[in-house]
Amino acid sequence: MTGKWTVLGAAAGAFFALPALAGPPYVTDDPQPTDLGNYEIYAFSDGTATRDGIGGAAGVDFNYGAAPDLQLTAVLPLAWNSPNNGPSVTGLGNVELAAKYKILHQDTFGLDVAVFPRVFLPAGSEKIGARHVSLLLPVWVGRSWGQWSTFGGGGCTLNHGGDSQNFCEVSWALTRQITDDLQLGAEIFHQTADTKGGFASTGAGLGAIYDLNENFHLLGSVNVGLQHASDTNNHSWYVALLSTF
Repeated sequence: MTGKWTVLGAAAGAFFALPALAGPPYVTDDPQPTDLGNYEIYAFSDGTATRDGIGGAAGVDFNYGAAPDLQLTAVLPLAWNSPNNGPSVTGLGNVELAAKYKILHQDTFGLDVAVFPRVFLPAGSEKIGARHVSLLLPVWVGRSWGQWSTFGGGGCTLNHGGDSQNFCEVSWALTRQITDDLQLGAEIFHQTADTKGGFASTGAGLGAIYDLNENFHLLGSVNVGLQHASDTNNHSWYVALLSTF
């Protein structure tokens, strides 16, 4: 998944009429778009460690509720890679442009369902990131009850260029509102190989969202690989400060 391991995901709306959010910090996304006329802006940093070294990104994830049930997203990442053998490199990563549209609603259908196509533009540096356009076509579903929420889904990425190949991903998460200010969750995710001769990966993780106040929120997650971990994800992390207004 080029998502969290390069920059993942887009923002989501509130659960349970409380200011807890899904999507980031999880690899798994949810079907809830940003509310009409509202902004969600993440200042984030993430990273993944493998046998070859550590890489990740830092940047800004912009989300805007442009219309009822429609969220527009742009992610601007500064990517970095620190291999065990060789010099570290930094450069503009793969900028992401996306639109999330909720097509079905829990109150009428029993589940929220959204499509969230996402375009990854060529990286701004020849030394880091993919140098071609790719397109993720996912479907996300979710349901909330009481203090609980569950969401997940997946899709496939059209990923042609160099040694890259098309790949698919699937993931699922379960979260609970522990207090008015704190949400905890767990997830599991799988992705097929995204390069020729590469490895499929499976992982699991824990996430947390803490509301500092109505407008500022701290997010974090840690994940571990369960399949081909040394080649794909010994461990990974995501941290962000979210501004909502």
